[in-house]
Amino acid sequence: MKPVTIPARLFRENRDRLRQLLPPRSLVVLNANDVMPANADGTLGFIQNADLFYLTGILQEQTILVLAPDASDPAHREILFLRRPDEQTLIWEGPKLSREEARKISGIEQVRWLDEFPVVFRQLMCEMELVYLNSNEHYRAMPEVETRDARFIRECQRQYPLHQYRRLAPLMHQLRTVKSPIEVDLIHHACQLTGRAFRKVLRRIRPGINEAEVEAEFAREFIRQRARFAYPPIIASGPNSCVLHYTRNDRTCRSGEVLLLDVAASYGSYNADMTRTVPVNGRFSRRQRQVYDAVLRVFRQMTRALLPGKTLADLRKEAEALIAEECRSLGLLPKRSRQTGGDSPPVRRYFMHGVSHPIGLDVHDVLHPGQPIAAGWVLTCEPAIYIREEGLGIRLENTFLITDQGPVDLMGDIPIEPDEIEELMRR
Repeated sequence: MKPVTIPARLFRENRDRLRQLLPPRSLVVLNANDVMPANADGTLGFIQNADLFYLTGILQEQTILVLAPDASDPAHREILFLRRPDEQTLIWEGPKLSREEARKISGIEQVRWLDEFPVVFRQLMCEMELVYLNSNEHYRAMPEVETRDARFIRECQRQYPLHQYRRLAPLMHQLRTVKSPIEVDLIHHACQLTGRAFRKVLRRIRPGINEAEVEAEFAREFIRQRARFAYPPIIASGPNSCVLHYTRNDRTCRSGEVLLLDVAASYGSYNADMTRTVPVNGRFSRRQRQVYDAVLRVFRQMTRALLPGKTLADLRKEAEALIAEECRSLGLLPKRSRQTGGDSPPVRRYFMHGVSHPIGLDVHDVLHPGQPIAAGWVLTCEPAIYIREEGLGIRLENTFLITDQGPVDLMGDIPIEPDEIEELMRR
């Protein structure tokens, strides 16, 4: 992730909001993510812990944030610990953050080196009663690799077994669901970068182009704007358009097929999410247009349904009912079939995923399952119909800000009408 300038007041306000949720004599500790190993002596690209970034804006590895609002020493109430720069690190990895740079980014005055952490931490543990430690509690996560936070939790409980330990994740989920104006601006900018790249890519799509070439065009546009892919891009032609998380992106696109593009930018660590489906030869066939128009109708109806008070389960149920009706019109379901609940209603043969998810620092952002949607959330809307026997999958997706006055489409200027897409592809 290439760093961009974000006002430090965002991170100060986020820490203030967290402090308001803490009981007296509480201590909070958050760790950066690990630098993950690859093969031999290689490493994978570093991705910062989203909660740590939310509270500090720091993208550097081995960082620790400590909050102790009731500490007797004012200098211990908010501390950022960083790797101490040295000559060897400078030669092999380049410069690390100075204390002054970290202060400017985070708004935290007390910035110390990592080797000072054990002494300060012990002093605080002797003074505090409740210890809030962090872990990945996303309801869809299945962690298989032990994190830096997990190792810290184990060691902390071994050394200090008599403290009361509490989960930080529920508090962070509560804070992160509602986006501040600065966060919305960053997400909107990621949406704008996505739209610009999509318009340029449309001019390059033609029969014979490889999915990898399309991916490369998006990469070029994102990187030159200091952005990156928000998630592994899905560039799926023909039968691949029916594979939900297809990421091989190595097939030749053929005339008469559609190309499903589920690809978006991440800017300043905040993500967009977009899907478009376009004809490889620049013109939808009659059947492709029928299915596209059906999905677009559901998209328009579901867009209006993104309202405070509903849950994601409510939205999925509404979407399934609408898509079931469209599938009957398309001859995919019997006219007399009814979409009436159950574990596997017939429509799920053609639409088997949710229609909306929160987005922010994570593409599938954190929330409490069953939590009602509220103003300030940023959600996707992504209805689809997949007809595997025809090798035809149509999915459409935009990113929306939820308000009390109705949803605001942060991608409203990105072409989605089939006539406009065909016109742009003819240029």
